[in-house]
Amino acid sequence: MNFDYSKLRVKEGSKVSLKEYPTLEDGGFTKKSAKEEVKLNIKELKKLQEMFYADDRYSLLIILQARDAAGKDGVIRHVMSGINPQGCRVHSFKTPTRNELEHDYFWRHYVALPQRGMIEIFNRSHYENVLATRVNPQWILNERIPGYSTVEAIDKQFWENRYEAINGVEKHLYQNGMRILKFFLHVSKEEQKERFLSRIDEPDKNWKFSSADLQARAQWDAYDRAYEEMLEKTSKPHAPWFVIPADKKFFTRVAVGDIILELFRSLDLRYPPAESPEVLAKARTELTRE
Repeated sequence: MNFDYSKLRVKEGSKVSLKEYPTLEDGGFTKKSAKEEVKLNIKELKKLQEMFYADDRYSLLIILQARDAAGKDGVIRHVMSGINPQGCRVHSFKTPTRNELEHDYFWRHYVALPQRGMIEIFNRSHYENVLATRVNPQWILNERIPGYSTVEAIDKQFWENRYEAINGVEKHLYQNGMRILKFFLHVSKEEQKERFLSRIDEPDKNWKFSSADLQARAQWDAYDRAYEEMLEKTSKPHAPWFVIPADKKFFTRVAVGDIILELFRSLDLRYPPAESPEVLAKARTELTRE
């Protein structure tokens, strides 16, 4: 299938309305054909990852942001299942700990960034600091930032400063060899409801449901506005956002895998030079004589 993923990419400086981005899309795939596509992607990704690791010049940061039940864990499990675990890590960010709050908000994310040759997947990320805190600004007070001791003090310029800082960090990382792909898994309110009900009704899924999920659902419109501004302010050529339809999980997984592969193919990956043919021939002779 040749789906045009460029239409899911947020163009730098564009005005974003999530209503204009689909949540329901199959890309011409069925569940069966999508499963085959994912298998093919995994096979190629495994090969390219080995070269990526050996090349040792680039690193890759994959950021997954989404509402609850949008399918982040499923994407990680299915799309990255063929990756050598020595070259890939997943980091899930929860509510900041007391120690993490003793540092600036980016600190805990910075220390988890991938080294050269490595792939790091952020399940939620530093963007929670312009999403969850944007919708719930009282949480900013836990950071004890000078000049922001009340919610009223957290003005528009505060958020502009955060966007500017995030863009600056990501540009710095890119200039030093890190490639960044950012995916917002876009699920509809109706589909989220069905997935929540499934988690409640099926005993083996009960553990996935939290009553806190309903609080975020009650703030749906506020999160919409926060997501839209985040996408507008932080989608850059060196660190693009893709709004991935997430109502059909099989297409979500295909799309993320295809986009990751497209990035790998665009890099001038190569294996490091081997020792000279003479040295290899001598080593072979010594080994065969043993």
